[in-house]
Amino acid sequence: MLVVMGVFDVVKRELIDRVVLIEKERELKLMSSALLSRGHVLMEGVPGVAKTYTSKALAKLLGLSFKRVQMTPDLLPSDIIGYYVFDQRSGGFVLRKGPIFANILLVDEINRASPRTQSALLEAMQERQVTIEGEVFKLEEPFMVIATQNPIEMEGVFPLPEAQLDRFLIKVVTGYTTTKGLIEIMKRADEIEEAIESLKPIVTREEVLEEFKRVRSVKVDDSIYSYIASIVEETRRHPAVRLGASPRAAIALVKMAKAWAYTSGRDYVIPDDVKAVAIPVLMHRIIVKPELELQGVTAEKVVEEVLSRVPVPKP
Repeated sequence: MLVVMGVFDVVKRELIDRVVLIEKERELKLMSSALLSRGHVLMEGVPGVAKTYTSKALAKLLGLSFKRVQMTPDLLPSDIIGYYVFDQRSGGFVLRKGPIFANILLVDEINRASPRTQSALLEAMQERQVTIEGEVFKLEEPFMVIATQNPIEMEGVFPLPEAQLDRFLIKVVTGYTTTKGLIEIMKRADEIEEAIESLKPIVTREEVLEEFKRVRSVKVDDSIYSYIASIVEETRRHPAVRLGASPRAAIALVKMAKAWAYTSGRDYVIPDDVKAVAIPVLMHRIIVKPELELQGVTAEKVVEEVLSRVPVPKP
């Protein structure tokens, strides 16, 4: 069985300590925490910063099935969820399951797909099931969507609506490495690629499911609930915000704080856990007023200001 730091401890040891992925500890901890919270991840970053490698490596180490979909404007919902085809040998229709039938689904460049195709993910992400020709199919647990998007491309893309953005538990912004990290990547490029391809499962799917139960049992004091409620309500009162965080955002903040505490080796949440995950949980759920956005105000800056204003509960 896994020890107290379970999933992230295994991931860190195999990918960070052994230098399979370079300068990705924060991203891996956030993604591991999201998985343990039964949530989905939106990854934003320019091409070539190891978004696909990170997702694939996580799935391999945890013994989970992994599928990847490259989104394009002509992709149809059936290309993701599957469809029935006529089988001449049996004289009936058989189901061809789509890539969504996986434990971890990487949706590459989600904003390149049409809104119709993007919406095909909504039922799966929220209800953990898909409907094909009126028949409902439950998705195997764990199920996590990791969607990537390129922040600099403005043409030929379909921005995600707020309702769909809200389905992602966290948004992870990943950027360039330091100069030292870049040099290390260049020196070990072939070795890193081979290492990721040769990764073997360290734990089983059943052990990951057991981790879910342990994360749910992490204790949250009433003062922490009040702290989270104050943070969420303060986002609604912020003068630069047109739309603040919803009750779903508050629930997401609790879930991620519990998972962050667990991956940090504790069975109780402290205010620093809330602070550590507040930006990834809230920044894609807050809409800044357009006139202030043009002046450089971002949702991330808003969350930072809110955290500085809300009093931290005393032990």
